[in-house]
Amino acid sequence: MSKHLQRELDLLRDRLLQQFTGVEQMIQLAVRSLVERSITLADRVIESDAAIDATDIEIEEECLKLLALHQPVSGDMRWLITVVKVNAELERMADISCNIAERAKALALFPLFPVPDEMNEMVNAAVSMVRKALDSFVVGDADLAAQVIVMDDRVDALNRVVIDKLQEIMKDDPEQIEPAVHCFSASRHLERIADYAENLSEEVIYLVDGEIVRHQHGVRREPKSNGNHA
Repeated sequence: MSKHLQRELDLLRDRLLQQFTGVEQMIQLAVRSLVERSITLADRVIESDAAIDATDIEIEEECLKLLALHQPVSGDMRWLITVVKVNAELERMADISCNIAERAKALALFPLFPVPDEMNEMVNAAVSMVRKALDSFVVGDADLAAQVIVMDDRVDALNRVVIDKLQEIMKDDPEQIEPAVHCFSASRHLERIADYAENLSEEVIYLVDGEIVRHQHGVRREPKSNGNHA
């Protein structure tokens, strides 16, 4: 690998890590705005999305430029391909964070609405998945990424419980239908955040092991220890 390519890859990695930080902060603020029903926090989330979108484009363009100009092979090419995919997942997480913030603003108008306790559990589980997924990329840990994939089942189960409880609330009190629908939507968005963290973890496993694990979550993955750029 040329020194110029290595320098460009290092700069790209730093840019991606900055994007990690920005998106994680958006998610943290979004879930806080939901739990606290804070319009102020929700607005901060929505306002920060433009910067994430701009960086998303910059990272993708840089990846395409490096692929075209340097025609990297082997590990370098796999790393760049993975960055393109991870970058896309981050942008989707940011968009969903904005959706959660919008639901938080809507729920703020119903301060007495009883949000199911399982919603807080979903928040904690989804945020943990995101943090572990990002960490797994940074340190190149495929086993940590595999743990994130397993965690998704818990979030899915909590989402089903939340939806069932919201349906009961709507049946018992029609006046609660509007806030319940907002809460239902927020729960689905949290579940999508977890799905994107799962997708990101799948890309980490591909980066580290060269193994495509999409649609293979029922198959036991044997730990491997290959080198990588992350």
